[in-house]
Amino acid sequence: MVINKLSRKKEDYIKAIQNIIEKNGSARTKDIAKELNIKPPSVSEMLTKLQKEKVINYEKNRPITLTNKGKKIAEEITEEYQVLSKLLINLLVPEEIALIDACNMEHHLHHETVTQLKKFVKFIESVPDKPKWLSHFSDFCKSGIHEYKEREEQKIEG
Repeated sequence: MVINKLSRKKEDYIKAIQNIIEKNGSARTKDIAKELNIKPPSVSEMLTKLQKEKVINYEKNRPITLTNKGKKIAEEITEEYQVLSKLLINLLVPEEIALIDACNMEHHLHHETVTQLKKFVKFIESVPDKPKWLSHFSDFCKSGIHEYKEREEQKIEG
């Protein structure tokens, strides 16, 4: 696990570089500045720091690439984001909000927490039929009444 040593800002740069490379085939300082809404001199300063940490290959006026270490970090960031997004969507958070919140959460959760959440998401997604409790939760969100409580009340009345 390499991510824990990086600041949120550095993670954002790595993620932006990865996204730009996937979209355009290469990344340049001006692309990163535009993506992150930051002035090019500030981007150059951070790129120099990331180069020193051996996360990117960076030379002025040349395309920026991720090193193997940088690619691994980008993969970990993406995986954490996807896990958190799926979890929030499974919890019926509207997708647009879930994607924003997942991005914020990924920077603040401990790796062990994300690992457990990943197992949980994999567990609920691997069940052949959608787990009953998910549909019960959906009903609860709409009505504010837990199905279990409703059944218990019916037993008492009956």
